[in-house]
Amino acid sequence: MKNYTITVNGVAYDVTVEEGGAGSAPARAAAPAPAAKPAAAPAPAAKPAAAAAGGIEVKASVPGKVFKVEASVGQAVKAGDSIVILEAMKMEIPVVAPEDGTVASINVGVGDAVESGDLLASLN
Repeated sequence: MKNYTITVNGVAYDVTVEEGGAGSAPARAAAPAPAAKPAAAPAPAAKPAAAAAGGIEVKASVPGKVFKVEASVGQAVKAGDSIVILEAMKMEIPVVAPEDGTVASINVGVGDAVESGDLLASLN
């Protein structure tokens, strides 16, 4: 048996490979050993700009694609009003205003792919 450490997309995996003849079983991988996570430079850089636009952040609750943007910058919204509609697993999921305010910025466009926790808009 030989042990190797392989890095894929920044994640290190410890792999144990059995040595054998032509009829041997396929290689087996041990449980992944997480590598040190690289610092995400773009995310922190985006946060101050969003905070300057509006103090209330509206974030994606699920990963998906922006199906529709229902609010516009400067529009007054009440808590529960739909700001963006995401499409995830063939379902339309409204992302609503967490509290009353005015839309300060819309950070996505129709067709954009978003991950859970991504900033979609900000309110004042």
